[in-house]
Amino acid sequence: MADPNDVAATKALRSELGRRFVDVGQADVRVSHGVAYIRGVVKPIKGGNPNVKESIDTVIKVIRQKGLVRDVVVDCAFRT
Repeated sequence: MADPNDVAATKALRSELGRRFVDVGQADVRVSHGVAYIRGVVKPIKGGNPNVKESIDTVIKVIRQKGLVRDVVVDCAFRT
């Protein structure tokens, strides 16, 4: 069974990505054992910041400040 803390952190991570208009439809986004993983292809949603890497960096900063994760692994391709 999934850890409730990881489930809550995954929801928060996805929420932050949505707030920054980052399309993660082709990416795997999850938190496991306190580590956030963003893998796959990410791109901006129309009307969002065209610099997706900058948006991801902001999301990482926010998630770490909230104390929801202890580390973040980003292994993705950035598309424009």
